[in-house]
Amino acid sequence: MKLDDISKSIVNELIKKVIFDPKKKERLIFDGYPRSLSQAKNLDTLLKQSSQKVDLIFFLNVNKEIIVKRIEKRKIQEKRSDDDSNTILKRYDTYMETTKPVLDFYSKNSNFHEIDGSLEIDQITNKIEAFLKL
Repeated sequence: MKLDDISKSIVNELIKKVIFDPKKKERLIFDGYPRSLSQAKNLDTLLKQSSQKVDLIFFLNVNKEIIVKRIEKRKIQEKRSDDDSNTILKRYDTYMETTKPVLDFYSKNSNFHEIDGSLEIDQITNKIEAFLKL
């Protein structure tokens, strides 16, 4: 078994434990998961098996230029050495390559909501709260 397969297996087991925990039933928020189509399909299966469903899906859509600017700003403010331009662009391309199929998988659902991630944080929060009816 390859390391990548082992990592996926560990993540799937952790997700399964959380989903089937009765204290967490219908109280879950996933942030940054699923990141691949296989994870999305696994999540779907686990939710069906546990008689749960996804109520809302938010995609914060931010273009590449804004992401690069934000990460470059973070690099300066947080003194992060892993945020050089090449790394940023590679991470973005990898993210988009693996996440695009996930977006395609979920975007056809009526509970999928795309939000302009280039807005200020309080504006994004207001949009999410409106969907949550807070």
